[in-house]
Amino acid sequence: MDCNLRPYQEEVVQAALRGENSIIWLPTGGGKTRAAVYITEKHLETTAKAKVAVLVNKVHLVDQHFAKEFKPYLGSTYKITAISGDSNEKDLFGRIVKDSDLVICTAQILENALINMEEEKHVELTDFTLLVIDECHHTQKESVYNKIMGRYVEKKVRKEGNLPQILGLTASPGTGGNRQLDKAVEHVLQICANLDSVIVSTKNFAPVLQKVVPKPKKQYDIVEKRALDPFGDHLKTMMLMIHEFMPSTVSCSLREMGTQEYEADVVELEKTGVKKENRLIAQCALHLRQYNDALLINDTVRMVDAFRGLDEFYNSRKTKLLDGTDVFLQGLFDENRVEIKQLASNARYENPKLARLQRTLQEEFNNENSRGILFSKTRKGTHCLFDWVNSNPALQRVNIRAGILTGAGTGANHMTQNEQKQIINHFRTGILNLLISTSVAEEGLDIPECNLVVRYGLLTNEIAQQQASGRARAENSVYSVVAEEGGREIRREHTNEYLESLTAKAIDQVQQMSPREFRHKISELQQIAVMIRIQAERNKDEKKQRYSPGQVQFQCRGCFLPVCSGEDLRKIENTHHVNINTEFQRHYRAGGPIFLGRSFEDWEPGRVISCRKCGQEWGMEIKFKRVVTLPCLKIKNFSLKTPKGKSTPKQWKNVEFQVKEFEFMEDMSSRFPGLNLGN
Repeated sequence: MDCNLRPYQEEVVQAALRGENSIIWLPTGGGKTRAAVYITEKHLETTAKAKVAVLVNKVHLVDQHFAKEFKPYLGSTYKITAISGDSNEKDLFGRIVKDSDLVICTAQILENALINMEEEKHVELTDFTLLVIDECHHTQKESVYNKIMGRYVEKKVRKEGNLPQILGLTASPGTGGNRQLDKAVEHVLQICANLDSVIVSTKNFAPVLQKVVPKPKKQYDIVEKRALDPFGDHLKTMMLMIHEFMPSTVSCSLREMGTQEYEADVVELEKTGVKKENRLIAQCALHLRQYNDALLINDTVRMVDAFRGLDEFYNSRKTKLLDGTDVFLQGLFDENRVEIKQLASNARYENPKLARLQRTLQEEFNNENSRGILFSKTRKGTHCLFDWVNSNPALQRVNIRAGILTGAGTGANHMTQNEQKQIINHFRTGILNLLISTSVAEEGLDIPECNLVVRYGLLTNEIAQQQASGRARAENSVYSVVAEEGGREIRREHTNEYLESLTAKAIDQVQQMSPREFRHKISELQQIAVMIRIQAERNKDEKKQRYSPGQVQFQCRGCFLPVCSGEDLRKIENTHHVNINTEFQRHYRAGGPIFLGRSFEDWEPGRVISCRKCGQEWGMEIKFKRVVTLPCLKIKNFSLKTPKGKSTPKQWKNVEFQVKEFEFMEDMSSRFPGLNLGN
């Protein structure tokens, strides 16, 4: 197939065709990927020993780019391989790169291969002649894109040769949260420095571009404030009783209930309780977060959804009451349960936002060919909205067929990558006509027929707003913001509109710089970035050496029971942290099996594990090499006691001691006595 470009695409590919590193800035739907296909084709034709990697930041985009763009145009001439996290090829990445002209993969897979030194798996940046980076505005801070480009920039600063050409694609580099032009310019320059690229956009064919990418009609579906909210008020009264149960100095520092700020406060409060080994404060904070979640749900979806979340939480804890705090908290809920359940089912006080959302959906889905995406903030929110749509007679009458799309992962509400693929496919083919999605569908998802995008109760930045509105691809599309009168969502949308125009001004200013001034600025930013990166590595190494494993004691986060020492832990493939001490088993109870919906090279998931004393979840068992079952720990479910006090790391990379590598022979010898392993 011939890859014909529109005039504005011809204009933005020129720098790349000259072999220069460049970022193509075109709006969503402007055909950035098609431009990248064209550049890739010319690169493969004209470059000796050419090898191209197309990097994406979401799993479902691997398949989309392969099937809809690169394979149709280049598949008959070149060997193209698409690799995502659930395909087995990722384990032989090095070999696949050798055998392919073009690989399409998530950035994490390339990052893993750069670190992994096994011959079959390892690659170097210099193995490639062109890297295409999709949604490249993510190349900043700690992102995977920036880890990869950090290495690239360091090699460049050290004047190492043979680096690949870079092609970045973005609909919006954003302003980095800055509201002043000079700061926005700095942000755009930083992105250019991180990608070692100039930024190009159409100058001569803007009207053509506007015709191709019609902007959806934006409407604010404003809802009056809820006049009465007896359910929410009752929950707040219960929260105040928990406040009174805690020391008075603690509760006076908490901000307004039912807000994100309050959530941030109780998250910090729980950590404080754990560090001080004050179980009363830690548990009260944990429960207050559940009530606050219920208030946030009550503000977004139905009261019954909010009630159900609380009810499930308290049901799961009934049998594990350790002390007076647990008895008080459980008792408070049990005493009020009947009343809040009744309040939750009183239709008179239902959330007015839902009635407004219902009207918007009814209006748009009167047309039987309508296709829409409804964006919600949380996974839980998408599930609640899905239940609401399916149990709403008016929406069933206009034949809405909804599906949920959330991020891939291994948690309870996460989807597997195959489930994601299937839902997107059903939406594409019209089996489903409404996607209820978290931000995972904001970027890159290409559904030409989509004529409605609704942002429901969302506070995000200008990039996400542009990305989301760009999902409305069809003629006469509608972009609706359902929000409360005078609420924060509306203010944020207006701010985002301002930031969107500020981004354009900042890019324009960067493009006006003389090549010499631009190169000088970029070079300066790159040298600073390399120094920061080297120092950060040193700090990380120092932090890891702060204590010896034996000095660190692990305690259950729920009841502070000491359960093991850092000595007992090993890491497998840099990802799984397992306890090899057989004594550890007496501290936990194993529950139901875990299904992750895909297979792994050396291990398979086993059962959920939780504290025998208080029921706090700890992680899961994994079966390693089909021989031995080991408990694999989630660090966030423990607190760590060190010579200098207690810490509550969120991720394993934050612990202050070196976890030893797992050595099968050495670490398992005690389990197989008489075998003389390793001797």
